[in-house]
Amino acid sequence: MPNNTKWQVLTALLLLGFAGAFLALWSQQSTSANAGKAAPARGLSSANALAEMGVTTVSATDTDAAAAQAAFERAYPVFVSPRCQNCHPSGDAPLQGDDSHVHAQNVKRGTDGHGVYGMRCQTCHQDANLPGANMPPGNPKWGLPPPQMKMVFVGRTSGELCRQLKDPKLNGGRSLAQILTHVAADDLVGWGWNPGDGRTLPPLNRPDFVAAMQEWVNDGAACPN
Repeated sequence: MPNNTKWQVLTALLLLGFAGAFLALWSQQSTSANAGKAAPARGLSSANALAEMGVTTVSATDTDAAAAQAAFERAYPVFVSPRCQNCHPSGDAPLQGDDSHVHAQNVKRGTDGHGVYGMRCQTCHQDANLPGANMPPGNPKWGLPPPQMKMVFVGRTSGELCRQLKDPKLNGGRSLAQILTHVAADDLVGWGWNPGDGRTLPPLNRPDFVAAMQEWVNDGAACPN
């Protein structure tokens, strides 16, 4: 083969070698660059990724909190009905009647929630309702919460009442489970749905009220704002 032709072949082979090396290097750099750009995308949360597309998401925690708040709002009208709030006043006199007026006879809470000397609750309130419209209602435990733990319902918003119920310093040291048991099984609470003739019932029946409170507890007991 002539020398001139040999040099041409050699030159061509060298050029092909250089071109191959260049292509391999370019391919490797391109792959690394793309991987570097993709890594942050993989690191984005699904919520952020959806937000970039204009889609709003709600976390499971937010959903549970909203469900708990809605459940408590359903139960709240029972707490502030006359059958409940009349024995949970802000002052030291119980309330009475569907209009929640101050109890007649100047009745007072007393040191234990059961009245003062000569005016004890059990003087008029027996172990059961007396027959007849608007006659004195009765229960063996009839009385108010003691003064050191008043558990005020009157005037409380749903959020304020909810936070009060959850606070052991304000609820008699009860846990959420104990609060649930109290509203579900306590016979004095149950009196609210058997108040005697002439008195309106709470806006929910007791099973629906307890179900709402159960849902509130199960969903984390978040309180309305």
